[in-house]
Amino acid sequence: MSARTPRERLYEAFVGPSGQIQDKVTRALDVGTSYLDLPIGFFTHIDGQTQRIVCATGNHDRIRQDETCPLEDAYCRQTVERESPLAIQDVDTSPITDRAVRTFGLEAYLGTTVTVHSEVYGTVCFADDEQRGEPFSESEELFLELLARLIGGELERTEYEQDLEEQRSDLKREKQRFEAIAENSFDILFRLDTDTKITYVSSAVERVLGYQPQSVIGDRIDEYLTPSAATDAAAAVAAAYNGSDVEGLILEFLDESDAVVVLEVNATPVTTNGEVAGVQGVGRDVTARRKRRQELRMKTRAIDKATLGISIADLRQPDNPLVYVNDGFERITGYDAADAVGENFQFLRGDQTDSTSANAFQTAIEQGESTVVELINHHRDSTPFWNRVQLNPVFNDESELTHYLGFHQDVTEQVRTTKLVRLLNRVLRHNLRNDVTAIRGWGRLLQADSSESPADVGARIERISEDLVRVSEHAKTLRQQARRPREPQRLDTKCLVEDAVADTRSEFDVETVDVSVETTRDVCAGTEVKQAIAELVENGLKHSSNADPHVSVSATDDGAYVTIVVRDNGPGIEAMEAEVISTGQETAVEHGSGLGLWLVNWIVTRYGGSFQIKAVKTDEQTGTTATLKLPALADGTDVETAERGPAVLSL
Repeated sequence: MSARTPRERLYEAFVGPSGQIQDKVTRALDVGTSYLDLPIGFFTHIDGQTQRIVCATGNHDRIRQDETCPLEDAYCRQTVERESPLAIQDVDTSPITDRAVRTFGLEAYLGTTVTVHSEVYGTVCFADDEQRGEPFSESEELFLELLARLIGGELERTEYEQDLEEQRSDLKREKQRFEAIAENSFDILFRLDTDTKITYVSSAVERVLGYQPQSVIGDRIDEYLTPSAATDAAAAVAAAYNGSDVEGLILEFLDESDAVVVLEVNATPVTTNGEVAGVQGVGRDVTARRKRRQELRMKTRAIDKATLGISIADLRQPDNPLVYVNDGFERITGYDAADAVGENFQFLRGDQTDSTSANAFQTAIEQGESTVVELINHHRDSTPFWNRVQLNPVFNDESELTHYLGFHQDVTEQVRTTKLVRLLNRVLRHNLRNDVTAIRGWGRLLQADSSESPADVGARIERISEDLVRVSEHAKTLRQQARRPREPQRLDTKCLVEDAVADTRSEFDVETVDVSVETTRDVCAGTEVKQAIAELVENGLKHSSNADPHVSVSATDDGAYVTIVVRDNGPGIEAMEAEVISTGQETAVEHGSGLGLWLVNWIVTRYGGSFQIKAVKTDEQTGTTATLKLPALADGTDVETAERGPAVLSL
């Protein structure tokens, strides 16, 4: 076998595992000292302006392992400034400084730089304290450069492997930390490969879904999802494989019993060498939270759409503004939420609002109590209505009063009915008492010696009895109307008036009634309005003392209302009676005996209209004028838009 060359021996010196660079360089230095016939070999590391001997061979007091010196005192200062090896046969004719010569005393020197990642790391050098007899050859310099490259490569490899080992250690520690967190977390931690197969899942999967962790490893994630969730998951995983994070994805999983469990998933792509190798993330059980949100949304929708008006006032803000109103509140008051929110909760008050009732709210708030008050409030169009308001205090966790919850109900119809019943009772008591007193008086006349004939007395008693029956019938009709539901509809004004007049034909000469309809608008009201008009026509004909009774009925409109006027040429209604009927103020002192007129008032006002009646007494004529105003309906306008709620009626 032929002898190995110095180069081969040099390569052999670096054979072996990394991490033993000092031993390898020492062996290489031994090869170099033998080949170059120089007794001293050393490898340095230069850090700033300091040189440190990493390893060395030969016998020199200043060239030993870990010896340091300023770079300016070293031969290597000249070496690192050159791109090629520095070869010195005789130090006296070299660029080496006297200071360096005094420090090391080397007469012959051959050195070059060692680079790591293109940066100067240090030098590798050979030397002798005796002059060299002949110059260094090119092959010797090439040998040195090869050694420098081998050392630099070994350093780079060692550094790379050290970095790799540190990364492995970091990954191992991170994995251990991750798994420790995962095993103690209530959330499910998981990893998927590029085929969406589960490669890791934490123990929380057993608590949340009922599966043993090892039993799901290797399964595709979509095997545990509902069909719709599988579609959503596929899209999210595809996005993650393209480098995007997955945030707040709601997925429906199937647990071991096939029950749906809702998880909120957050995930990120896992990369290896710049390539996405899978997905890792965390799934949190939000089933209960989702149920609470669904219940809250359901309750919110129920509150929003409730027929009952609902409002919330914030007592922590100045002037206690409303912070919420529902659709029912908008419908009852006519105010949109945008207009109502921010207003004081008593902004519906108006001229007809009773201050005592309104002040009851403030008293309840000051005492932190609930209260129920019925008072007159006003719609957006200023129309009054009876509002039953129930206020309930709302306290926070610290028992501080923060809000008031209000329930609003338009009870105009109920209040009207209650007041109507009271009216009927008052009128019936009043008339019954007066008429019974009269009957008793006429009865005494029959028993006594009186100038009145029994026939005349009997006739008077009969008339009184008939009046009582008529009042009773009107009272019965009023009660029926009170119980009858409101049914607003489109009524042709001309037909309405003509039909009402036609109802009097059986008892009166219809020729005595003139009809004039000068409007094309319809009326928005119930069919019972015809009865109200007929009542007025009948009253005008029945109670007239004129030898030639006459009634006229006219209809006009002002755009918003149709006005129907009934005029007669009778004696004219008594002023007190007209005042009571028109204002609706029936008192213990002032009683209206005409329940028929109360019936008219009731019917007209329950559809948002008004009724006025007055006597006409001049030198030329006498009579009564009754005016009905009812909501008008133009072509193209629907009943729901035109209808008005019942007017406030103080009976």
